[in-house]
Amino acid sequence: MSDVDNVKSEKRFVGIPVSQGIAHFQALVHFTEEEDLLPQKVSAAGIPLEIARLEAALIATRIELLEIQQKIASAIGAQDASIFDAHLLVVEDRTLIDEVLRGLERDRLCVEYVFQEVARKYCATLEAIDDPYLRERVVDIEDVARRVIRHLIGKASQNPATLAQSHIIVAHNLTPSDTAQLNRSLVHGFVTEIGSKTSHTAIMARSLEIPAIVGMQGICHQIQTGDNILIDGYSGLLILNPSTGTLLEYERLSREKAQVVERLRLIRETASTTRDGRHIVLSANIDLPDEMSDVAANGAEGIGLFRTEFLYLNRATPPGEEEQFEHYRRAAEQALPHSVIIRTLDIGGDKIASSLESREEENPFLGCRAIRFCLENPHIFKTQLRAILRAATTNNIRIMYPMISGLEELRQANSILEQCKQELAAAGIAFNPWIEVGIMIETPSAVLVADHLARDVRFFSIGTNDLIQYSIAVDRLNDRIAHLYNPTHPCILRMIKMVVESGKAQGIWTGICGEMASDILLTPLLIGLGVEELSATSAMVPRIKKAVQSLDAVECGQLTSKALDLDDSSAILELSRSMAFANYADLMD
Repeated sequence: MSDVDNVKSEKRFVGIPVSQGIAHFQALVHFTEEEDLLPQKVSAAGIPLEIARLEAALIATRIELLEIQQKIASAIGAQDASIFDAHLLVVEDRTLIDEVLRGLERDRLCVEYVFQEVARKYCATLEAIDDPYLRERVVDIEDVARRVIRHLIGKASQNPATLAQSHIIVAHNLTPSDTAQLNRSLVHGFVTEIGSKTSHTAIMARSLEIPAIVGMQGICHQIQTGDNILIDGYSGLLILNPSTGTLLEYERLSREKAQVVERLRLIRETASTTRDGRHIVLSANIDLPDEMSDVAANGAEGIGLFRTEFLYLNRATPPGEEEQFEHYRRAAEQALPHSVIIRTLDIGGDKIASSLESREEENPFLGCRAIRFCLENPHIFKTQLRAILRAATTNNIRIMYPMISGLEELRQANSILEQCKQELAAAGIAFNPWIEVGIMIETPSAVLVADHLARDVRFFSIGTNDLIQYSIAVDRLNDRIAHLYNPTHPCILRMIKMVVESGKAQGIWTGICGEMASDILLTPLLIGLGVEELSATSAMVPRIKKAVQSLDAVECGQLTSKALDLDDSSAILELSRSMAFANYADLMD
């Protein structure tokens, strides 16, 4: 660093940390180029040519997106590559394309101008709707629209990583495809003015294992390309012109974090048992069998959540019984001697599959999703159930139904499962007739009748993401009310306790597979509430295991008893935080 840099004053800016790590490089300020298109007139005879140009641009964009998706699948796994299914759906959206064709015929303007205007109108409409899935699609539509327009006008796609030396990107926003194409040898982190912890871009940053901060409003006007900056993905801090003292402090912090990572690697093969001997089953969440190598590498005890809906995305027809059977069997064989919990199709809400017929709904999160879709489409449901039953001859597969709201749905699902068993038996096809069945607890109604549900299942798995949203009536992607999305709300603790006790009364276990399972700040509370299994992304397993090993279950129970008497979520969080820091401060950000 030059003498000039040393005398520049240090400035600090705070945003939302979404991916851990520390990076110290020069800044590259990236502004997205919007094309300034003119409404050029087109004759009636020229309309077919404009349509042909549009079709060619859509095909080229689809190929481009598939190449990006394949690149990501090869580099960091199918789960993260599935993010681009939403982009591909935009290219195939007949409603949008038909609107462009009507505008072309009506206005007789060049197709790139018409396409841009239609896309802008769609984005404005979706941004005004109070629905998290639809608002997420705005970013997808904007990204795809820019790509289609560049193909129409013959310009190359824009890539934010343009510097030939190591740098940190500072931008208003980065799309998932921007993030996917970053040169990981040169881009060592990024900061954006907008975004949230649950955005696709944040997910991509965590998978790429580069530090990232979002929601740092106005930073593009505070930083210039070439500026000397340090970003702290643990605390959400950007430091412009860091002083010598600051750099020394962060060198020390980096060494400490590296030592923690090494210690976590060493406990991979150890058991996730508390200091006083209580074992907590620690499982992983996956989308495809290809992720099993990561599960084993991080020391998880099998699969607590196999999200099967990803087998249905980005394809023209749904997977058949034989294809599903092969996927499930492969996962089960690789997981031995541990178990695999296969969640039946959870489509709808924020997951729309082009291979399945579905109608648009005003509020898809309260619509025909998950088990409701399966019960309404028994032919699709039975195909999956038969595949699972056949794969379960490995004797380590369990079935889990999502979004059960009451006993009627559970019994309908079990009735269809019995029909599948009879069909397989009649055909002389091998299957496991004794497969264990469990359900996800994601709705307040399921919590309140958990004592009844427990009589008909062998386990509960609490999906805390949806349970919190449905219980507190809060959209966590809505910036205006995101602060109300609160895992330590007293009602959430009481609901978890109610479910655990209802399960124990019937001799069944209860696990958690939502984001709460990954938050080591809350591990003392969950152990104290009596949760017996935690299922998280495989990368988080070592950290959670170390937290479990550092805790005393009896002390956690005493802490939870105090927490249940409190009426303040902040006080509850502070109780859990204090115990976490007292026992594993080195793991905390």
